[in-house]
Amino acid sequence: MLRYRPTSGDLTRLPPIPQNLWMGILIRELEARLEALPVPVALQLPGGTRVGAAAAAVTLFFKNRASLARLAAGQIGRLAEDLVESRVQFEGRMRDLMAAAAHLLQGSPVDAHAGLWRQLAGRVRSLAAHTQPKDASQIQFHYDVSDDFYALWLDPRRVYSCAYFRAPELTLAQAQEAKLDHICRKLMLRPGERFLDIGAGWGALLLWAAEHYGVQATGITLSRNQHAHVHRLIAKKGLQGQVRMELLDYRALHDEEGFDKIASVGMFEHVGQARMPEYFARIYRLLKPGGLVMNHGITTGGVHAGQLGAGMGDFIDKYIFPGGELLPIGHVLKDLGAAGLEMVDAENLRPHYARTLWCWSDALEAQLDEAQQVLEANGHLDDAGKVLRAYRLYLSGCAMCFEQGWISLHQILATRPDGEPRTGAMRGAQSGYPFNREYIYR
Repeated sequence: MLRYRPTSGDLTRLPPIPQNLWMGILIRELEARLEALPVPVALQLPGGTRVGAAAAAVTLFFKNRASLARLAAGQIGRLAEDLVESRVQFEGRMRDLMAAAAHLLQGSPVDAHAGLWRQLAGRVRSLAAHTQPKDASQIQFHYDVSDDFYALWLDPRRVYSCAYFRAPELTLAQAQEAKLDHICRKLMLRPGERFLDIGAGWGALLLWAAEHYGVQATGITLSRNQHAHVHRLIAKKGLQGQVRMELLDYRALHDEEGFDKIASVGMFEHVGQARMPEYFARIYRLLKPGGLVMNHGITTGGVHAGQLGAGMGDFIDKYIFPGGELLPIGHVLKDLGAAGLEMVDAENLRPHYARTLWCWSDALEAQLDEAQQVLEANGHLDDAGKVLRAYRLYLSGCAMCFEQGWISLHQILATRPDGEPRTGAMRGAQSGYPFNREYIYR
C-alpha cells in the first residue's frame, strides 16, 4: 500500500499529488498510528470527519492539514505549539494526552552526536544568548509571569525544583521540605557558616537553612518578583540580620571572604553550555578552601549536549525558558573538574522530578478557571489563555520526559580541596567531607 510519511522538512507542504488522495493516505497513516497508542485517541479532521476510537480518552480537533502532518511525523513539540496557538484543540486529561504523545515519536528525541560545525555554531549561539542583560531578561520572562499563578500549583513554600520523595506516602509539601533538608544535610551546614544560594527562587532553601541550621545566608536572583517576595519573608520572619537577598547575576558576585557552603538549585540550566566553565570557575573562587558546593539541576538523558528533538526543545525555548540549555552529566562533571572542584557525590533523582511535575500539573489542572483569572489580573489580559495552555503542556510534557528518561536530574556535591592532606576526618580528604554517606541519613 502506498504511504506518505511526512518529515520535519516538509510539514507544511503538500506533495505533488491531488489533495483528496493525499488526505486519504494521511488518514490511513494516522489510523494505523492511533491503533498502536496505549490510550484511545480520536481525531476530528478539518471539515468535521472523525477518525480513531469511538470512546476516546483524548480527542484532538484539527483546523488545518499542516497540524495533521506534524502529528503523523511525530513532531510532538510542533503539535504542542499548534495547541498553544489554538490551531489544534483537545479534550481529555493531560496524563492521557502525554501517554499518547510518548508513543507518537518516531525514535528517541535525545539528540545524536553533532558534527564539528554544528558544535561550533551551538557554542556561538550559547555565548550570544547568555550575556548578563539577556540572562536577566530571559529569567524575568519565565519567573515573573505572575507570583499568584505559581502559588496556585506550587507547594506553600513555592519550591520550584525537584522534590525528594524520601517515603512514598509523602505529600508534595512534605517532599519539598525533605529535599530542602536533604541538601542542607549533604552540605553539612553548621551554625554561623556563610551560606550562598545561587538562584534562590522564592527563598525556600535560603530561609530553611537559616532557620533550621543557623547559617548566615545570602541569596541571589535575577527575578524582580522573587527578590521582592523574599524580602517580605525576611522581614516577616525577623531575619534581617541573618539573611539577605540580592538582585544580582552570579558573574557580578564578588566576595573576598568566601563562603563556607554554596548551593545552586534549578539554576544552572540557564547558564548555557558556553558559559559553564565560567560558572564553575566563579563558584570555585567564591567557595573557601575545604568548602562544599551542591549543584542540583536538570541534565540530558543522553551523552551529547543538545536540546530535545521532535520540536520539544524549541517549544520550551519559545514559550517557557528562553535560553535554557541542558548538558549530559559527563559534560557537567568535566567542566566542574576543570574549574578545580572535586566531585565527591552524585545522586540521580530523575523519577522524583517526574512525580513532582505530575503534582504540579494535577494542581494546575484542578483550578484552570482560577488560573485564567489570575493571569488576566496580572497583566496577561490578552494572552492569558495562551500562557495557560503553554504551562499545561510544559508541566505534563516534562513529567513525561523525565519518566521516559529523555532528561534527568542530578545533585552533584563537590569540594574545593584545600591542598592539605591532614584536613578532615580521613587522611587526604582535604575538606570536611567524610567520604561516606552515613552522615546524611543520621
